[in-house]
Amino acid sequence: MAMKKYHGSCHCGAVKYEATVDLDHTVSCNCSRCGRLGSILTFAPAENFNLLSGEDVLTDYLFNKHVIHHLFCRVCGIESFARGTKPDGTASIAINARCLEGVEPDALTPQKFDGRSR
Repeated sequence: MAMKKYHGSCHCGAVKYEATVDLDHTVSCNCSRCGRLGSILTFAPAENFNLLSGEDVLTDYLFNKHVIHHLFCRVCGIESFARGTKPDGTASIAINARCLEGVEPDALTPQKFDGRSR
């Protein structure tokens, strides 16, 4: 698929963004949070992500090591993206590919990540 710009949002549309990502590289994590949410994640450097609206309705949730800011819309409850840093300190965005317009989740082939054991 290569790098492509997508528009994404939460369910109610209060949170909207655009992100340039490569959907050939997606992840399905089985940690206690991701396993319950069913997210299919793709990652982008912070400079490839632009929040268009909704900063004022985002609620932050931290768990485990408290290094990923799981941001969800306080109106509809959907976590469409999260903010964090890579091990080298680079700002990164984890994007739920299920929240991107025009993306068919069943067409993706996510790599399995064992977050449960970490």
